[in-house]
Amino acid sequence: MSEVKRSVCPYDCPDTCGLLVTVEGGRAVKVAGDPAHPFTRGTLCPKMAHYERTVHSPGRLTRPLLRTGPKGADEFRPCSWPEAVGLIADRWRQIIATHGAEAILPYSYAGTMGLVQRNVGHAFFHRLGASRLERTICSSSKDAGWKAVMGNTLATRPDEAMDSDLIILWSLNAVATNIHFLHNVREAKKRGARVWLIDTYETPTAQVADRVFLTRPGGDAALALGMMHVMARDGLTDQDFIAKHVQGYEEFAARILPAYPPAAVSAITGLSAAAIEELARGYAAATAPFIRLGSGLCRYGNGAMTVRTVTCLPALTGAWAKKGGGLLGSVATGSAIDTAPVTREDFIAAPTRVVNMNMLGDALTTLDDPPVMSLYVYHSNPAAITPDQNKVLAGLAREDLFTVVHERFMTDTARYADIVLPATTSLEHSDIYRSYGHYCVQRAFPVVPAPGEAKANWDVFALLAAALGFSDEMFTRSADDLIADVLTNPSPWLAQTDLTRLEAGEAVELPLPPDAKLNFKTPSGKIELLNPADKEPLPRYLPPHGDDAPLWLMTAPMPALLNSSFGERDDLLTGQAMTLQLNPADAAARGLADGGRVVAFNSRGEVAFTLRVTPRIPAGVAVAEGVWWLKNAPGDRTVNALTSQRLTDRAAGSTFYDTKVDVRAG
Repeated sequence: MSEVKRSVCPYDCPDTCGLLVTVEGGRAVKVAGDPAHPFTRGTLCPKMAHYERTVHSPGRLTRPLLRTGPKGADEFRPCSWPEAVGLIADRWRQIIATHGAEAILPYSYAGTMGLVQRNVGHAFFHRLGASRLERTICSSSKDAGWKAVMGNTLATRPDEAMDSDLIILWSLNAVATNIHFLHNVREAKKRGARVWLIDTYETPTAQVADRVFLTRPGGDAALALGMMHVMARDGLTDQDFIAKHVQGYEEFAARILPAYPPAAVSAITGLSAAAIEELARGYAAATAPFIRLGSGLCRYGNGAMTVRTVTCLPALTGAWAKKGGGLLGSVATGSAIDTAPVTREDFIAAPTRVVNMNMLGDALTTLDDPPVMSLYVYHSNPAAITPDQNKVLAGLAREDLFTVVHERFMTDTARYADIVLPATTSLEHSDIYRSYGHYCVQRAFPVVPAPGEAKANWDVFALLAAALGFSDEMFTRSADDLIADVLTNPSPWLAQTDLTRLEAGEAVELPLPPDAKLNFKTPSGKIELLNPADKEPLPRYLPPHGDDAPLWLMTAPMPALLNSSFGERDDLLTGQAMTLQLNPADAAARGLADGGRVVAFNSRGEVAFTLRVTPRIPAGVAVAEGVWWLKNAPGDRTVNALTSQRLTDRAAGSTFYDTKVDVRAG
């Protein structure tokens, strides 16, 4: 007998899809989209369309494992949970006695986006007194750029794009990372809207665009300034809107924009002056232009300033006052669900050391006072996803580093662990989810039993707390208890939803006030082109950093993978290869042939790829899509052996795209 149960996609994607899971005999036999979900409307990406293949994969870890061979060799023996937890507790006591608790470092990020299972480790490690992890690997600079102009203003609903007459997909490969927004794009096109794509290469999303504008990597802010220069020069701005809702336009127009005429911007971006004029005039002439801003442009050394500058564009046209107009970067719904009872900042007895997750390689190889002597990894795969892979792997290979990995599969990181603990999938534990791409909130319950001895994050931290003698009441509670607290004492925003439906596992949508688009939550109450509280009061173009090499490397997403998630799914990767894409001219100049083995290299490392030669890639750019597991790579390293630990101009974010390489035959 089969039963259909609701759940939620747990992965790091703005869509946070509603799921319908068909269960027979304790197994998920089918996963489909939930047509009742207000945003995802019943469709799924190819990865989640067969999520049951992940949940019931023969590669699932089902018992704790102890390392018996060299680190990285995948040599382990099974053990019991009491033995594993006892060994961890004993080793941590020894480390604390010798080096102090700050010698222990947690490492986690977005392998699950559930608010409980993702964040419960914070309370444990705060109570332990461990080093804290600065979790900024994704798009912290994007948030910083938005806030410099818009403060805490709520983002536009994604569905509003359906009423736009011009949608600009800016640094967004929606086919790989935001497929449900494409529903809105296609609906807008049916109503007569034009769609423009601005990116560094012709991504698969170009198939839905009417025009494609390719800018040089890191040049997006200059392009936005060039557009605004034309709009100001030719009187194409909405002066009534500016007078009422914008702070600092006069200073911005007088002090910044004169430096960015189309000819100067052309030299920076590689776009012709005529194309820049076309972009500016088309944007200004649109009745309700809508910009959907991706995250790629924030992953350069100039990332925060770039996002800040692009975010200024709707202010000049008054797009915020028009139905269908505006700009959507990320949806901030943090105030809807208070995670403080989960993260328990009050457990921090005294300030402890903060380690940036992008700089894990340095932390494991050079940090002292104290050195990192133990690493606890959960819902992350730093051996694959963290910049400067060679340093990360060198650190993980240290015999004196005690590494514990809580995982579903034997990932690249798990192979370096001293102890591997089996983890649950999202279909096997309770959680509650919000999105960064829409305004829906949804609770999820277990729909199938966990295989073998797999345990959820919260259950493992409760075991570790007991082994270490923590008497805090929190560690005796369950994930369902924590979720009940949220729903019993909801925030004012969450209380406006149908909590009965939410408790039952249905997706509910957080309401926005009627004046949300013009309710600018900044100190001035206006859009702040001039931000007097900022150390740089006005936005401007900052050049990216780059490296001493001839080709910009775009470490882009691919539809079959999500960061390093789904590397266990052979069905998704069959017929695909870890490729490096080059323009025909760049390949010919190096004597490289399509389909051949090549090596991309720079001062940090070298990585083997299969070459794909295509005119979709501009000259001077190389594209490597996907974060592959080493077992599927043609060589002994993957793309992050080439990327840098450098941080963004604000918010200490990653600079994955701020990388240059050269390529030779392999």
